Amino acid sequence: MAALYIHVPFCMTRCAYCDFFSQTQLIYKDVYIASVIRELELRKDYLEDEAIETIYWGGGTPSLLQSNDFALVFSAINRYYDALSCSEITMEANPDDITEEYLAALRRLPFNRISIGVQSFNDNDLRRLNRRHTADQALNAVSLCQKARYSNLSIDLIYGLPGQTPEMWEENLDKALRLHIPHLSAYHLSYEEGTVMHQQLNAGVMEPVSEETSVLLFDILIKKLEAAGYLHYEISNFCKPGCFSRHNTAYWTDRKYMGIGAAAHSYNYLSRQWNVGSLPDYIEGMMHGRPIIEKENIDEQIRYNEYLLTRLRTMWGVPLSAFQKNFGSKRLNCLLRQSETFLQTGLMEIDEEKLTISRKGLFISDGIIRELIEK
Repeated sequence: MAALYIHVPFCMTRCAYCDFFSQTQLIYKDVYIASVIRELELRKDYLEDEAIETIYWGGGTPSLLQSNDFALVFSAINRYYDALSCSEITMEANPDDITEEYLAALRRLPFNRISIGVQSFNDNDLRRLNRRHTADQALNAVSLCQKARYSNLSIDLIYGLPGQTPEMWEENLDKALRLHIPHLSAYHLSYEEGTVMHQQLNAGVMEPVSEETSVLLFDILIKKLEAAGYLHYEISNFCKPGCFSRHNTAYWTDRKYMGIGAAAHSYNYLSRQWNVGSLPDYIEGMMHGRPIIEKENIDEQIRYNEYLLTRLRTMWGVPLSAFQKNFGSKRLNCLLRQSETFLQTGLMEIDEEKLTISRKGLFISDGIIRELIEK
């Protein structure tokens, strides 16, 4: 079973923190949809007839598309791929795009999961992030989705904003919990090069929260959500039992996936490849049947390192028997020796089935993984 990702690179405005490939020229929308359909045709053999388990429309802002745009692409997917067993079809949406009319149109499509980019329930935060919705619109969007019988909902939140206090973060989480949604993703703000907030940081206009505050905010996040019955199944992701993001879990558990659209990435065990990050070049390449794609072949060391990097982010960790089957006893013994110090200090845990990063080690997980991967 494989995962299919479709990138929608359009946004009404650019968020101050975002470094994802997107742009605001909606005049390209129709020809972009045609190019996505063309790519689905050109790459129909990439997954080698493997059935598609999940489809994820990400962005950018997929909710800027209309129902007919989605319908055209879904028709192409059904034409070229085995999607009959697809169990999860997600669309990312901006809160202010969600209306009763829009949801009624989506109901005629196969979407069964909506991920809403809330980011914060504080209007000052939203203005700082240059989001185009308000806190009230975010609350209303979730309510409208629930009334439209979309029970499989997720929201995104960002924490670690300049000036954010533990009390402000708790208030955000309390508002989220009152919504009774099954899935929540929470990401610490990062200052990515080329973004507005990175420029403001370099100019001294804003000051990041201290590491001590970051650790406290992360601790509050875990404690509040676990107390409310959520599983902390990946560093930034929480869900009620059985409500994992199946699509993202495919990335973390070494499954094949294909990315369609400008700048989208694909992986099939043998290589990783990605489309050109230029809308005109992507469109021209697809419409002329000559996709512009870069490729990195994956040798055993790269796969080993990526296996650790992704699996150790999750509560499932590294399954010892599967690891030995994939990489051999020698590598397993080496990994266990390297992990010994972290196990002794309580930063990692091990049982008969798996090796995981402990609750204590989660906040420094990147450093732990860097010590374990092969140089």
